[in-house]
Amino acid sequence: MIVCLDSGNTRIKWGVHDGRQWLAQGAVTHAEVAQLGQLLANWPAPDKVMLANVAGAEAGGRIREQLAAWLPKFSEVRAEQRRCRVTSFYNNPGQLGVDRWCALIGARGLGSTAAIVVMAGTATTIDTLDADGNFLGGMILPGGDLMRRALAADTAALPFANGRHAEHPRCTDDAIVTGTIEAQVGAIERAWQRLGNVDKVCLLSGGNAASLAPHLGIRWRAVANLPLEGLARLALDA
Repeated sequence: MIVCLDSGNTRIKWGVHDGRQWLAQGAVTHAEVAQLGQLLANWPAPDKVMLANVAGAEAGGRIREQLAAWLPKFSEVRAEQRRCRVTSFYNNPGQLGVDRWCALIGARGLGSTAAIVVMAGTATTIDTLDADGNFLGGMILPGGDLMRRALAADTAALPFANGRHAEHPRCTDDAIVTGTIEAQVGAIERAWQRLGNVDKVCLLSGGNAASLAPHLGIRWRAVANLPLEGLARLALDA
């Protein structure tokens, strides 16, 4: 049994995998990290605990405290140049965010076509994977909430918008919400176009993926917790 933990900026996503399929998945906020201790009561000791953490050393320490009985099984993942049929073209492969690396590995495990791998969370990452498994590079944008928060904090008259997407926005809240969605979708579609006329798919994951999907004019597939898929593959590949 494998326990996978994806510690992001806002939430800790977890999954229990038996080597063939997911037995359970869930998520807690960092403020709710104590709830991870319930895993000890609900599941037998795993063979491996895979951790991908972009939330900093303190967050990683709190996770380990809650799962202290499983510490001998812990493996904290780092981005590498090559694993699981993915090759990183990053200038310094070790500096790639481990959540992005795990998402790329998860994407490669789901198919052999080229892919635009989108993680829509606190930040939005848009990464390009070619059909040979080469990670060509990617973009990082503020997520929709961060965009709205920046406008509210750094302008004199704009609110933290609670509007809706509209083809022709006719109020300020709708204008802001539409702008943030269009910015994200536009970046995704530009990355898609750069891949050229090849067989490809856009894989959408993350808490804000559902807000982007209806507005994409390209072929997309929703994948829940894509970094967890990558963590499971890394565990099985070791």
